Amino acid sequence: MELRHALSIAGSDSGGGAGIQADLKTMAAHKVFGMSAIVAVTAQNTQTVSAVHDLPAEMVRKQIDAVFSDIRVDAVKIGMLSSVELIQTVAACLRRWQPPFVVLDPVMVSKSGCALLREEAVSTLREELLPLADLITPNMPEATKLCGIKIDTRQQMLSAARALQQKGAKAVLLKGGHSSEHADDLLCDGEKEIWLCGTRIEMRNTHGTGCTLSSAIAANIANGMGLAEACRRAKEYVRRAIAANLDIGKGCGPLHHFVDWY
Repeated sequence: MELRHALSIAGSDSGGGAGIQADLKTMAAHKVFGMSAIVAVTAQNTQTVSAVHDLPAEMVRKQIDAVFSDIRVDAVKIGMLSSVELIQTVAACLRRWQPPFVVLDPVMVSKSGCALLREEAVSTLREELLPLADLITPNMPEATKLCGIKIDTRQQMLSAARALQQKGAKAVLLKGGHSSEHADDLLCDGEKEIWLCGTRIEMRNTHGTGCTLSSAIAANIANGMGLAEACRRAKEYVRRAIAANLDIGKGCGPLHHFVDWY
């Protein structure tokens, strides 16, 4: 079987639980060759993010160009992009190289509560990147920030997902994990709405769940799955990775990305 390739454009997590590190582990766990374009270096662990340093936009562009000019890219996952300049740079690269599938995880706040997307960059993300994404994977607070709809109910989730599609997103996977009632996600693909239901797992070690989900979807797409099946399998993979309860660090620890391997 031909090895598939996926590119992660995201920040580096020194603690290894989220960002580029989580993405590459997830892609490897799905038998996909992972590549990276690092947009920021963070000093973080399971307890806090103590520093964030954005890389120069030109260096980000050169990383992306280096990958695309030499290696076939079957899917792209985009994570943390903190500034207007970085968002515009990545958008320009996507328009130039036109990858077959783009998953955008609009990361705004870390698990420990550190802001990772500057306020002035939200509108740029909405206007520049949403129309270039084949799938966006916001949680409920992120969706509210992007479309302005407060989300507490399933009907409000549906309204928010439709609003995001009207703003240019081709498909939306709205994650319901922030709901106190359920852990159900809503997939709107432009033709139908599909509820991906799940039971809430009461575990402390959930650092990097959003990064892991979006990169698992990208890996599944790279491996040839349809969108709905890619999302279903990614959600189930994240559930297993959380349930393994990998206990690393003193705070909110990471998932077990290789739960199916050891």
